[in-house]
Amino acid sequence: MIRTMVQRVREVLILMFLALMSKTNGEWKPNHWGRSNCVRQPPRPPLPVPPVQEENCLSWRVAVEANNVRGWRTVPTQCLSYVERYMIGGQYEKDVSFIIDQILAYADDITLSADGMDAWVFDVDDTCISNVFYYKGKRYGCDPYDPSGFKEWAMRGGCPAVPGMLSLFNELLNMGFKIFLITGRDEETLAHPTIHNLHNQGFYNYQKLIMRSVAYKGQSAVAYKSSIRNQIMKEGYRIWGNVGDQWSDLQGECLGNRTFKLPNPMYFVP
Repeated sequence: MIRTMVQRVREVLILMFLALMSKTNGEWKPNHWGRSNCVRQPPRPPLPVPPVQEENCLSWRVAVEANNVRGWRTVPTQCLSYVERYMIGGQYEKDVSFIIDQILAYADDITLSADGMDAWVFDVDDTCISNVFYYKGKRYGCDPYDPSGFKEWAMRGGCPAVPGMLSLFNELLNMGFKIFLITGRDEETLAHPTIHNLHNQGFYNYQKLIMRSVAYKGQSAVAYKSSIRNQIMKEGYRIWGNVGDQWSDLQGECLGNRTFKLPNPMYFVP
């Protein structure tokens, strides 16, 4: 009987000791008796942020190019590396080249009139000349649009030609088309550097460069460019094709017989 009492006292002391340890050492874990004893565990490292799957950024870009994502102001930050690789890793040039092939195949089937009034419309920024080096400093569109920063960049007149677009431009001229360049750049402040930039990159002999004048300030790109195309058509020109990197280049009125969208995942112009 004395042994039994001693054994019970020992069990009580053990339980009291375990209870005391549970208050000081942290986390409860079940033991093989079905009871809980407290064992100090090393602190868990923070869970890593799940990596963004590249196919999500591809889906975002495709939706942007299909105009299913509208009014976006910045590129998703998780897509920075993807957009950078797309723009400077070779795929952008391949996509532009593919579109140029479609344009030339379409233009080859057009029978031009002898009156010299067959026309094409080209946008300027990221259609004729590229702003990719500017947007590299803006994290390829992950940073918000900076009007003063872009104006400073455009004033330098250092934009390179979009790959393949000068050859397309010259090919259409050689076919006999008149090419009108329509840009949303401000005429008052950017006319000279824009003309210099275009000529420096080889864009000569266009019919006319049309920039946003005071009369069009405050208008959306769609309204402004629709009005300009309407004026061109009122002069008797037939617009066979319209090329731009923004959907706002290709929407509205007097679009022409066919439109061609160049890729641009870096910014959106409403």
